[in-house]
Amino acid sequence: MDITIALPAECISNIISLTTPRDACRLSVVSRVFRSAADSDSAWENFLPSDYKQIISNSVSDSSLITSLSKKDLYFHLCHNPIIINNGTMSFALEPESGKKCYMVGARGHSIAGADEPYTWILTSLPESRFPEVAKVNSVWWFNVKAMIETKILSLRTNYGAYLVFKFAESTSGFERRPVISRVYIEGSDNGLRRSLLLDPSRNMARLSQDRGDGWMEIEMGEFFNENGGDGILVCSLLEFDSYIAMRGLIIQGIELRPTSD
Repeated sequence: MDITIALPAECISNIISLTTPRDACRLSVVSRVFRSAADSDSAWENFLPSDYKQIISNSVSDSSLITSLSKKDLYFHLCHNPIIINNGTMSFALEPESGKKCYMVGARGHSIAGADEPYTWILTSLPESRFPEVAKVNSVWWFNVKAMIETKILSLRTNYGAYLVFKFAESTSGFERRPVISRVYIEGSDNGLRRSLLLDPSRNMARLSQDRGDGWMEIEMGEFFNENGGDGILVCSLLEFDSYIAMRGLIIQGIELRPTSD
């Protein structure tokens, strides 16, 4: 029996909405009826986060996306074009395979110890950054950077990886010799696994950072499983208090939280 004859298009759309974005794209090539159902707003509405309208309305410049694009086009736009929210301090995107939420806390949204002291950190702009400003280490002897995000805005029952997104200026020193300590934990607890990260290792040492392909590097700081959201605050921190040499030249675009493939 031809299912496209036995079932109305609305029913097929509802069935497809219970699958995944990948499945919907595959089903769209089966037939004209399936393409219509698989590309429908009713199917792709279910793949978008339930609060997507609120998130987009909090965007700096993209609030018109809600009405100007189909739900499928909106989904893939958010996968490949992060939008800036929270007065320019965060960005939001979707993970393409699952549609789960990805956030990056920009440098302006970080808590940076000593940033108000002269000649330590500077906020500057770079054309390759998604944010208006990035944070650059001018000269510091110790290092304490934190990004905090409410767990209730993250996707539920999802394992997140936290990544420092960074690069180095032409003139840099200190980070090839002294590792920084990363932790990812719920505020008020002390259960975050500590990782020692050498951000700029010499050529004969293992490099943990990866090229993102967008002009930036990233290095994993830790992981966090968001079970039920709740009212917790997730803290992603980088610390270095024992340096006997000055550090300079590190440029931070942000700290990103995105679902892992596990």
